[in-house]
Amino acid sequence: MSVPSAEQRHQIIERILSAVDPRLASALRQELVLPGPGLLPSEGQTVVIGGHRAAGKTRLLPLVSALLGRPGLDLDAELERRSGRSLRDWVAQDTQGFRAAERDMLQVLPRGSVIAVGGGFLSNHPDALESCYTLLVPVSFETYRERLLADTSRPRLRPGVSLEEEIRSVYEQRQVLHARVPTVSLADFLRAFRSLGSQA
Repeated sequence: MSVPSAEQRHQIIERILSAVDPRLASALRQELVLPGPGLLPSEGQTVVIGGHRAAGKTRLLPLVSALLGRPGLDLDAELERRSGRSLRDWVAQDTQGFRAAERDMLQVLPRGSVIAVGGGFLSNHPDALESCYTLLVPVSFETYRERLLADTSRPRLRPGVSLEEEIRSVYEQRQVLHARVPTVSLADFLRAFRSLGSQA
């Protein structure tokens, strides 16, 4: 893939800002104009797009991929394609097997790619991300809740409790676990491209 021009970068950044959680978009735009670090992945370093379920990781994958000029892959889609199994059924029937498979899949995907991982990846495999550039996609609890209540295709993670209880408890637990993983904020990632644009 070719590296985008300054004008193309600007357009992609605008599309990314339009694709994030609408409740957070305004604050993200404000953060971008403030002084702060701009952090880019090193050449050949795998870029992992992580975050909560329903954060918009798959939606951002082609945009981040285009911005970096690197191929993009959805890890969950690759798991389904290569295994021939539905993720919904797999998680329900063999959660441990699924977690092992998603970890293994990250290791075999081409190094230097942009890879969107599932909502539980950061919580379950922090050590697998040590050499990666992990971009954290933010989502507010309100948007997370609305999206998960509307999307009945996703597997239940805690079928022993109500969906409302599952949504709240999983979000809160993963917030704590995500904070333990070295990640790059979307603002710091985009700020690096904004500064590149100003130098062009």
